[in-house]
Amino acid sequence: MTSTSQHGPEGLRYRTVWLSDIHLGFKDCKAEYLLDFLNKMECETLYLLGDIVDLWAMKKRFCWPISHYEVIRALFQKAQQGTRVVYIPGNHDDSMRDYIGESLGPVEIAEEMVHETADGRRLLLFHGDVLDGHIRLGRFDRIVGDAAYEFLLFLNRWANFFRRRFGLSYWSLAVYLKNRVKNARNAIDVYEKAAVHEAKRRGLDGVVCGHIHQAEIAMRDDVLYCNDGDWIESCTALAEDDSGHLELIHWTEKRQSVKQLKASNDEVISDVVQLMV
Repeated sequence: MTSTSQHGPEGLRYRTVWLSDIHLGFKDCKAEYLLDFLNKMECETLYLLGDIVDLWAMKKRFCWPISHYEVIRALFQKAQQGTRVVYIPGNHDDSMRDYIGESLGPVEIAEEMVHETADGRRLLLFHGDVLDGHIRLGRFDRIVGDAAYEFLLFLNRWANFFRRRFGLSYWSLAVYLKNRVKNARNAIDVYEKAAVHEAKRRGLDGVVCGHIHQAEIAMRDDVLYCNDGDWIESCTALAEDDSGHLELIHWTEKRQSVKQLKASNDEVISDVVQLMV
């Protein structure tokens, strides 16, 4: 399922890229990392699978740093320069569902889509909040869950504060802990099974979604399940190359290899120039 990305003149080139759960307007959005990815990445089609702007968070506390504005500008710039950009709203930006079937400038707005990969697989695309009914939580559980998640992000902020102080790269403590808490892992499993069931019910080969902030590529019950993750905890995207192969991009790790490749190329160019002088 994985493949090696092509390196174009501006960085990484893909046939298709999926992003979701960016949560612009929320204090824990990693907009700087996303902006770095957008500036280095080229693609033919870009799908935005919901929760791009966190209207829920902005109602509680307005937060809009310049980096959040720059992400919006970069997305529209890609659309204006020829990338097909399709926006499928989620639950945190659900008011945009009033505009399904219309366009926001060069950006298409849809409720869901079926994407055909280069190798002919048909994938259902949606945000994923329509599956919330399968994860049966009482009101008390939801309140406890929200409070626990806020505390998890608090721990994540401080863990990475100290990592930066010691010159270490970003690492998601939130993802690490979620995978080790039984109730959280069970909820993720239920969600994934529900997403796979929906794709199978429609006679499709797979599903791509977001919503639960848990990046994944896996075969489940002969159906391909893909979750493109988020830009609060994991800083991930899903990408398809020209042959139809899919990969999860963990940008906090990938950007290091891109930097190393550029440094290596610069060194080679410098050596060649010195030989020519």
